[in-house]
Amino acid sequence: MVVKHFQVIGRKQPTENEPTPQLYRMQIFAPNEVTARSRFWYFLHQYKKMKKTTGEILSVNQIFEKKSLKVKNFYISLRYNSRSGTHNMYKEYRDTTLCGAVEQMYAEMAGRHRARKESIQIIKTGTVGAKELRRPINIQFVDAGIKFPIQNRRPRASSRKYVKKFSATRPTTFAR
Repeated sequence: MVVKHFQVIGRKQPTENEPTPQLYRMQIFAPNEVTARSRFWYFLHQYKKMKKTTGEILSVNQIFEKKSLKVKNFYISLRYNSRSGTHNMYKEYRDTTLCGAVEQMYAEMAGRHRARKESIQIIKTGTVGAKELRRPINIQFVDAGIKFPIQNRRPRASSRKYVKKFSATRPTTFAR
């Protein structure tokens, strides 16, 4: 499932008593714009006394990552409902985009905590510097001299004329 990052701005419909109502802006992760609008009204109804029938959405914009080729450390503060109650959590992920980190979070919450996507509320997101990382799984990648050795080498012929279809011995693939 692909998650997109939306910014939704809405307000109460203007009336004679209140011609310029207060604007509310939310950043929402959803698969499409329609779902983002729906989640906006769901969250706004929890925090303010406002519904879709008494309000209006002014704009829905998709937010794109500026540097999506660089690996960053992201944090996500979330709240989710389990069978036993409501829980708050802080999670850290390494990814190239915030949407990728949110997808990792949804997959991990489904696997480890059996939490459905609908029961998870993302409170806050952002990037974390290397010194502020808390989780050991991410701290191990901070080292500048980290190496990833090749475990399974496969010998290849130098040109097409030396390629054999059949061989009397199995290839040696372990690293020496």
